[in-house]
Amino acid sequence: MLRRHHVPLLRELDPVTGSVIRATRRSAQRYEHDHPGSLIHVDVKKLGRIPDGGGWRLHGRGQRPARKRGLGYDYVHTVIDDHSRVAYAEIHDDEKGTTAAGVLDRAIAFYARLGVTVERVISDNAFAYRHSAAFKAVVDAHGIRQRFIKPHCPWTNGKVERLNRTLATEWAYARPWSSNDDRKAGLTTWLDHYNLDRHHLGIGGKTPIDRINNGRGQYI
Repeated sequence: MLRRHHVPLLRELDPVTGSVIRATRRSAQRYEHDHPGSLIHVDVKKLGRIPDGGGWRLHGRGQRPARKRGLGYDYVHTVIDDHSRVAYAEIHDDEKGTTAAGVLDRAIAFYARLGVTVERVISDNAFAYRHSAAFKAVVDAHGIRQRFIKPHCPWTNGKVERLNRTLATEWAYARPWSSNDDRKAGLTTWLDHYNLDRHHLGIGGKTPIDRINNGRGQYI
């Protein structure tokens, strides 16, 4: 019925703004690499900071003092393994190339502790990924291949886009937070749940860690 009237589905809308966040695919073809580490996806999720004492989600719009508005943004740098869906994330104050490079370096070390060697990385065409010397240096230092999505084809990086939406729904906007530090502290707990306990339909109902050495990887 919704399609008949050209109305987008709820899963195609941003849970906060209601704007459409899914572009129309030029192809319905899905892909998945056949082993962990063959490809990781990287991206950044931008979140408005929460004032101490809570924001509008806790107190309602119009209730916050003006001095608590406009606190800027947190940038959640997200990484996900294409095959296993094991995810990694860090929160930073910016999305610069040097920051993205550091996240990539630590993400590669994280996957290495699970016994996974990263071979390729794919991203959108943001400056931090395409033009940053620091990011390219990390790619070269680890001997991995860098790929970029085609312009206006975000589904090519769809697994990390899906991760960002799930992260927003199940962590960032899951409940009213009393402060920005409170929300930051909740990310680690949510990531552990996502990787170790959350069953994913896209991988046959398994948890992500199940797809890495049959769950024998050292998750730290």
